[in-house]
Amino acid sequence: MRRAGLGDGAPTGNYGYTNSGYSVYEEENERLTESLRTKVSAIKSLSIEIGTEVKNQNKMLSEMDNDFDSTGGLLGATMGRLRTLSRGSQTKLLCYMMLFALFVFFVIYWIIKLRKTGCIF
Repeated sequence: MRRAGLGDGAPTGNYGYTNSGYSVYEEENERLTESLRTKVSAIKSLSIEIGTEVKNQNKMLSEMDNDFDSTGGLLGATMGRLRTLSRGSQTKLLCYMMLFALFVFFVIYWIIKLRKTGCIF
């Protein structure tokens, strides 16, 4: 009677695995490997698309920053001119407003006087 050893009954090329058991594990391994390869490929393409979108968004933000800077400069210059105008010529502005009010008063007085005499309206 012969005693069974570790490698008895299995072909020598399969390292101790039987044909049916080894092929089941190898098929499952191949299937899982292919599934993983598909998922890695999908993640890679998604990350490339995200990178492209981030570059486009950064470019747009940079352009908006430049636009806001130029607008801020223009607004600052305008506010400076308004500040200078309000500080330096208050008396001149007040004089013009008084002359305009006086003119309007005389025009209204003249219209009322002509209306009473019946020459107008």
